[in-house]
Amino acid sequence: MSDSPIQITLPDGSQREYPRGVTGREIALSIGKKLAKAALGIQVDGLVQDLSRPIEADASVAIVTREAPEALELLRHSAAHIMADAVKRIYPEARLWKGPAIQDERYGFYYDIDLGEKKLGKEDLPAIEMLMRKIVKADLPFERKVVSRAEALKTAERLEEQFKTRTIHRIPEGEDISFYDHGDFTDLCTGPHIPSTGKLGEGFGVLSIAGAYIDDDASQRMLTRIYGNAFPDKATWEAHKKALEEALKRDHRRLGKDLDLYSSMGEFGGGLILWHPKGGFVRHKMEEFWRNEHLAGGYDLVYSPHIAKADLWATSGHLDFYKESMYAPMEVDGQPYLLKPMNCPFHVMMYKSTRRSYREFPMRWAELGTVYRYEGAGMLHGLLRVRGFTQDDAHLFVRPDQLEEEIKRVLDFVLSILRAFGFEDFHLELSTQPEKSVGGDEIWETATAALKVALDDSGIDYGVDEGGGAFYGPKIDVKIKDCLGRFWQCSTIQADFNLPDRFDMTYTGEDGKKHRPIMIHRALLGSLERFFGILIEHYAGVFPLWLAPKQVAVLSVGERHEAFTEKAQAELTALGIRSEMDLGSDKVGAKVRKHLWQEKIQFVAVVGDKEVEAGKLALRHRVDGDLGLFSPGEMAAEIQKRVEART
Repeated sequence: MSDSPIQITLPDGSQREYPRGVTGREIALSIGKKLAKAALGIQVDGLVQDLSRPIEADASVAIVTREAPEALELLRHSAAHIMADAVKRIYPEARLWKGPAIQDERYGFYYDIDLGEKKLGKEDLPAIEMLMRKIVKADLPFERKVVSRAEALKTAERLEEQFKTRTIHRIPEGEDISFYDHGDFTDLCTGPHIPSTGKLGEGFGVLSIAGAYIDDDASQRMLTRIYGNAFPDKATWEAHKKALEEALKRDHRRLGKDLDLYSSMGEFGGGLILWHPKGGFVRHKMEEFWRNEHLAGGYDLVYSPHIAKADLWATSGHLDFYKESMYAPMEVDGQPYLLKPMNCPFHVMMYKSTRRSYREFPMRWAELGTVYRYEGAGMLHGLLRVRGFTQDDAHLFVRPDQLEEEIKRVLDFVLSILRAFGFEDFHLELSTQPEKSVGGDEIWETATAALKVALDDSGIDYGVDEGGGAFYGPKIDVKIKDCLGRFWQCSTIQADFNLPDRFDMTYTGEDGKKHRPIMIHRALLGSLERFFGILIEHYAGVFPLWLAPKQVAVLSVGERHEAFTEKAQAELTALGIRSEMDLGSDKVGAKVRKHLWQEKIQFVAVVGDKEVEAGKLALRHRVDGDLGLFSPGEMAAEIQKRVEART
């Protein structure tokens, strides 16, 4: 190798010569001692690596400090190693599987660990975090060493880490096999890491535990997954902890149980949801609103089966691109049938059931279609990650000259529906043509331009994910921001040229010739299950009056007030108000607290001596407080006014 110097290009465009093999640490030090002290890593031609790694060729570099976006992954991956070290010190018999940095609203990293017969509880986590802080204070350097496959296997055997042996066997021939040490701790890892444990700082902590299977394979032994998070500074970590505490109060799994909204099939079918009467009513109102808006918006409602012959999914391409998320086939009349993971091929078959003319376009078909997709047991999460869910799906068939206007119309429709559920803050993203795609460049450019026009006209800032589109077309993703500042991916609008080609879809044009339509896929809420989970957390279980299973609880003070209470509730029911009645013997204060704060009903109406005499009820709202005396008719009008205002 030549000893000639190399050219290093810095972020400001300036260039400097360095000896071949210069490290990131040396480059940072040559720029300034302050930068070298703050450095956590270095970005070399866009890839982050350790400060100690030599650079052997001309490159563009940027020093990664705590303020850089790339710092988070470095900090979190290093924190996972420090956590594994702490666990091994407390439980020497522990065996390590994997510990990546992750992008999650709650967690920044985890480590999957086999603790043998030891059952780790949440009460054990503070001791792990305390030991992590001691390891950080010791400021032990992270050191990388590349070894041969034989040496790697010997190291894994010496450490008695059989899971690491499995990983080593999976590493392709020709790829580097590397270990990282800090102090007496050694772990198989590709890196990169911060220079030393001390660089992690104080902005980290251990958060929770869960179960996880190796490779998400339920037939394998269940390991203990320990979650944590790390941030550039202590203040950000403390703010995150506070947000997590609020999120815990709003956790849809907890509220779903407390409010008796839903449950999971559990051992009889993980990831399959049972909608209880109260949750079922909220779903009914969601579906009712969804259907009415679609009918008013020029859509037709369609329905499709839950299974089809495997041939359908072969034609659609799902068996090529989506097989790992589909369930195993079942045999029907000697033929393999599959549960549907998508509704689109069925809508295509409806389209093809008769000849189509250019005059029929645009065609807008919507379906609340239940689909089934395999998720690993370790990935299931309440309503947010399930195996069977109802997708609020729509497929639009358009002529090329209609594409731009129709996409704009769809985006406006998507945002109007989301706003009706109380969301006003959106993040939009345009995903463009990936390296591997179908269809000519011209139609990709036309579709991408149409999506861009819709985004520009929306007046909402959006990002661009270059190369992030589906293989069959570009797309718009819509994320909603909840009251805790979390963004949730819900809606997507995708232009598709692939299925029309695969299924040979045509229409007769004005020229009498056959033409190919363009298909627009559009999920609005995403799925009813997931969106319901988001709503529970956004509203902390206090649903808007138009969605609430119960809008008012009518409470009697004593036995002598029961007749009037029953009469008043019957009148409210006749006027279309959803109410429940409490004639129990508890004191009225306890009843009020139960219905307003435990059951999270927005209104309570109390009936005592004064109310019976006046022929009215004392109305109280959980936020606005006492509102005065109302007759059942006046109360119904007040509630209906708030329903119509979507408050």
